[in-house]
Amino acid sequence: MAHIVVMGAGIGGIPAAYELKEALGKEHRITVINKAPFFQFTPSNPWVAVGWRDRGGITLDLAPIMGRHGIEFMAAEVLKVVPEENRLELNDGSTITYDYLVIAAGPELAFDEIEGLGPDGGFTHSVCTVDHAEKAYEEWKRFCANPGPIVVGAVQMASCFGPAYEFAAIMDTDLKKRGIRDKVPMIFVTSEPYIGHLGLGGVGDTKGMLESELRDRNIKWITNARVDRVEDGRMFVTEMNEDGSEKKKHELDFGFSMMLPAFRGVKACAGIEGLVNPRNFIIVDKHQRNPKYPNIFGVGVCIAIPPLEETPVPVGVPKTGYMIESMVTATVQNIRQLIDGQQPTHEPTWNAFCLADLGDKGVAFLAKPQNPPRNLNWAAEGKWVHWAKIAFEKYFLYKVKSGISEPFIERLLMRGIKMFRVK
Repeated sequence: MAHIVVMGAGIGGIPAAYELKEALGKEHRITVINKAPFFQFTPSNPWVAVGWRDRGGITLDLAPIMGRHGIEFMAAEVLKVVPEENRLELNDGSTITYDYLVIAAGPELAFDEIEGLGPDGGFTHSVCTVDHAEKAYEEWKRFCANPGPIVVGAVQMASCFGPAYEFAAIMDTDLKKRGIRDKVPMIFVTSEPYIGHLGLGGVGDTKGMLESELRDRNIKWITNARVDRVEDGRMFVTEMNEDGSEKKKHELDFGFSMMLPAFRGVKACAGIEGLVNPRNFIIVDKHQRNPKYPNIFGVGVCIAIPPLEETPVPVGVPKTGYMIESMVTATVQNIRQLIDGQQPTHEPTWNAFCLADLGDKGVAFLAKPQNPPRNLNWAAEGKWVHWAKIAFEKYFLYKVKSGISEPFIERLLMRGIKMFRVK
């Protein structure tokens, strides 16, 4: 009997556990380890931050759910991965051994890389976790009682830009509902070389679409922006030229700010030569397998992907849900082959698909493959995207509760987009 440990219980970890269970059956043991005792549907956090959702609507208690589906669950923090000994050291002093390890732990949020950034000891908010989103909502209510300027966006080395655009538009929509939008100047600050770059070199006409959205919502922007430091109510930003030289210094006042941070990889793997790169992202080959430790696989945001291109201010590469899904499926199939005494042959598609909610409508994009040149390079906008994201939220939470491993809705939606995309 093989013991497969899944480290992380998010968008990648939960599907990995379910697909492993389906592929391997009862004869093999599957354990999921997660720092929090619950699953959170992270894409809904921007809604939580303005009170459109609450914690109970987007989280699920994992222990009883995993138990019903024959999967062991441990609410514990992995302090250290010891790959030479095939074991994990946990924060309660215990250790757990594995035959195969799937690292789906998500990122470490690097607020500390910029003075004054972040919700814990800093002056900006975040929608990266439900805890952060709840804290942002408490401040949002105080802000709406005494409105002022807003600064929103993503800092240098960020690799997830969609939620920044989402939250800017969601705040705009919520302020309009409250009848106070006219009292709130907004500016979007991003390390991207242009609006709609998204760390992907743009997808379809995301540049034109998102620029139009910001203009229509009276949101100004600064691109090629390096955030130098943040003080209480003030952000210090350097705008760069295309050649990397300094263009202009900005001092931006704010009454409320949400800035997405840079990501680092897995802290428990820090400094393990051959397993992680200098920022602790998991090194994987085309089979999602680590070259040095072949019984370790990595999926999701925690894996190492080099930047698409050199930009004046460094940006990371996003890993969208559909892309993560393909990583999970390839990983599971390859572990099945290894258990059967075969060499892994499955490779993920790494296609990028995203539904970005903008409060009252949305933008969808599909890149096949993620990095150009692409076979399919498509983006569209409309109210249907807003409703599609709500439907996807409900479906994914149902899938987690029900133990469904087949990504039927995701594949159906992508096929529908491919069939009916605007020429």
